[in-house]
Amino acid sequence: MKHSPATDGAAPVPVPLLRIASARGRWTLLATVLGSSVVLLGSTVTNVALPRIGRDFGADLAVLQWTVNAYMLALAGLILLGGSLGDRLGRRRVFVVGVVWFAVASLLCALAPNAGTLIAARALQGVGGALLTPGSLAIIEASFHPDDRPRAIGLWSGFGGIAAALGPFLGGWLVDGPGWRWTFVLSIVPALLCVPVALNHVPESVGGLREDTVVATGAAGRGRWAFDVPGAVLGALALALTTYALTAARHGGPVAVAAAVGGVVGGAAFLHVERRSADPMMPPAIFSSRQFTAINLITLCVYASTGGFYFLAALQLQIVVGYSALAAGAAMLPTTVLMLLFSSGSGVLAQRLGPRLPLTLGPLVCGAGMLMMLRVGPGASYPADVLPALVVMGTGMVVLVAPLTVTLLSSVDASNAGLASGINNAAARAAGLMAVAALPLLVGMGPDAYRSGAAFDASFRRAMPLCAGLLAVGAALAFALLRQTTAAPHRPQRWAHGGLLEPPLVSRFTHHRSAE
Repeated sequence: MKHSPATDGAAPVPVPLLRIASARGRWTLLATVLGSSVVLLGSTVTNVALPRIGRDFGADLAVLQWTVNAYMLALAGLILLGGSLGDRLGRRRVFVVGVVWFAVASLLCALAPNAGTLIAARALQGVGGALLTPGSLAIIEASFHPDDRPRAIGLWSGFGGIAAALGPFLGGWLVDGPGWRWTFVLSIVPALLCVPVALNHVPESVGGLREDTVVATGAAGRGRWAFDVPGAVLGALALALTTYALTAARHGGPVAVAAAVGGVVGGAAFLHVERRSADPMMPPAIFSSRQFTAINLITLCVYASTGGFYFLAALQLQIVVGYSALAAGAAMLPTTVLMLLFSSGSGVLAQRLGPRLPLTLGPLVCGAGMLMMLRVGPGASYPADVLPALVVMGTGMVVLVAPLTVTLLSSVDASNAGLASGINNAAARAAGLMAVAALPLLVGMGPDAYRSGAAFDASFRRAMPLCAGLLAVGAALAFALLRQTTAAPHRPQRWAHGGLLEPPLVSRFTHHRSAE
């Protein structure tokens, strides 16, 4: 006799796994695509709107940095906790809460009367993103039949890639049209569609994943981890204090120094708690894998560099070259298009050659593209100056991004694949966060630099070699630390803590699983 978990807490009721060909399978896939689109649109449209935001609020550069970093800070600090909540309280439930949260926060961004309110609302957006981001992919892994998961993930990643590519373009169009506030309204549209679809069609799942059934239950049983609230709080606090210290360092003063010291102490406390916790958010033992540790070090270099680049490049094209917001957003499309078209093929090649070669060459090619951006100044030609640099940079990203994920997933046991990708995702977000905070300080960019084309151009020219140098460090780490072998990949069974792999990464992983 089957028991109802909602009434007596007995064994959960097995529910057949979904097929893409079924109506419920298609609706479930649509919900996950809409959910990931909410986050992708919310994160990709902002950079092109920054000059207008600063102008409307009469704000300095620090406000533009915090407009980006408040979101990234909350997302990086809470994304692993968001996955743990989904495991224990129900992936659909936490996913829907995250979508609604993100939509409300986006509305607050659109209505913000001043810079402080906008920054606070952006932080709330990050909290919503941390709740829904892990659930988007975890729902697919938990809900679909093993034979259909590769195709489902491929469709999810493909449509997510389209949203990522369209974000800057649509954002630029809105900034030049009705205004920058509408860029935040843009994220609300897929959210309004996503919630009823998810509530009506997505099956609930809690706890461990099984190959033949989804465990559907109303009970909040114990998941893979308990709530590591101290770890999440200390990690987020360390990131917040460090980010504040870097952003405020140009003004000096005791507050910035205190924040820097607090960031160091918070980071040390986080590591101490993780070592002693029975259910750590980031188990130190996972770093016993040399390959896993190396991949995360490379990730820090790559995403710090690219995070700083995209923050500054969108401003350079508008402030110095004179592009409209729409033109600046459209100008960045070649890199995304190249990744969407060729990342899968680069992953296949990397599987044959091993990780060392692509993860050494990719960052170097990427860095060459950044150095080519030194030609992008007043009066720059798009075909002769901007496009070649972005094509070279996009080529480098194609070479390195998919192999980075494949190597990551093959460096740990299958049962830890979700945990590994979640840690790597958090590392990538934190690296971008630190870059946006630190890079203006390192290149001497003043608080009003974005109001002067000459001043910003001078800072941009100092920043690009730094970004390229960081990529060179990543290449050196890859060459020195990675084994030139083609390790047999694992079939991950858990994605609950895996966070959102960027669409090209998931596309490559899907191809690999299909070939098994």
